[in-house]
Amino acid sequence: MEATEPQVYPESIRWGIIGCGNVTEKKSGPAFNKIPGSALIAVMRRDAEKARDYANRHHVPKWYSDANALINDPEVNAIYVATPPGSHEVYTVAALQAGKPVYVEKPMSIDTASCTRMLAVAEKTRIKLTIAHYRRALPMFLKIKEFISNNTIGNVRSIRLSMLQPDNSKVIADAETNWRVNPVLSGAGLFYDLAPHQLDILLFFFGNPTEVSGFSANQAGLYEPEDIVTGIMRLPGDILFNGQWCFTVADEAKEDICEIVGSKGRISFPVFGYEVTIQTKEKHEVLSFTPPTHIQQPMIEKVVQYFSGTGPNPCSAKDAIESMKIMEQFVYGSS
Repeated sequence: MEATEPQVYPESIRWGIIGCGNVTEKKSGPAFNKIPGSALIAVMRRDAEKARDYANRHHVPKWYSDANALINDPEVNAIYVATPPGSHEVYTVAALQAGKPVYVEKPMSIDTASCTRMLAVAEKTRIKLTIAHYRRALPMFLKIKEFISNNTIGNVRSIRLSMLQPDNSKVIADAETNWRVNPVLSGAGLFYDLAPHQLDILLFFFGNPTEVSGFSANQAGLYEPEDIVTGIMRLPGDILFNGQWCFTVADEAKEDICEIVGSKGRISFPVFGYEVTIQTKEKHEVLSFTPPTHIQQPMIEKVVQYFSGTGPNPCSAKDAIESMKIMEQFVYGSS
């Protein structure tokens, strides 16, 4: 449906999940019932037995094997799309057209064109849409943003990011099938699974780039898409970024680091870890953070507030489109 008036949301957000796979087992699914004004009441998988099993184990009242049935359930008033990216657009559009706000997993979709179509439907229907770049809500990254804003390391000069992993890396989320290296389902290779977290948080810190360029290749031939990517960006304030990703290195060469270098020192941290090192003339400090039991819970709390009309959008579709554009330019060539 097309809304003609701004939508008024009820106090209680009653969620339905489309795609209750591994990512929802601990990272996100249980969190929906741990936030005031939020409840998970329905889940869907195409495999009916797996949907029923998930519902039973997580004490979810309803389960479906058909996404449209869940979307049209009158008791469900918000949708979390947690399928592989290849189906994000179709489910998001269907939910928006049904008048239900959507929280969709990252990456937002498989390419910028698809993301732009999703945004257009959200704008036409005037229904809320949020993307699960959940590091924006984690205390560790909010603290790093505070250090940058407080000029702890002075004026930022450059950023170096290195993500080197073996092909069996534990950083890569488990799945029953290796859909993350099937471009039809994922958009590209493992880069499209991990880089959204890294690139989005840098845009959250510094804003959108003014120039982007990159290269990619498939060196090991283990699957169809790229397994190595190099990218450079010019960020606001003439901050220069260089990043490298490779998913076929030896265990001894693996690395997960982001270094932000300023005129007075540096901040370094793993994007997929929980320690931040600050080095200046006055101090060398290491801060350790304990991740939430359900890593997406701080973000979901902000989404519930947004859908309830009591808070801003923690990550808009326009925000997510920017990181998608960068990934495409790194993999396929200059902007």
